[in-house]
Amino acid sequence: MFIKDDKTFDALREKSVLKWLEDLKTHSDIEVRGGVEITTEYIEDLKKQIVRLEEKNLLKDKYLKKMKSNSNK
Repeated sequence: MFIKDDKTFDALREKSVLKWLEDLKTHSDIEVRGGVEITTEYIEDLKKQIVRLEEKNLLKDKYLKKMKSNSNK
């Protein structure tokens, strides 16, 4: 009934993007190197936001289950 999410593709895609950004850090154009730093920071911020939203969703689910069990009594 409970199936663990397969995140293999997501991990592969993330590694590929991070490798590409790492390769661009040595680019001769300063704008490209600056863009790499900004993009890396943005990706990290998005990861933090995902964790925060998942925690919020879990809390909401817990609250709704509690409300449902209280309404059945």
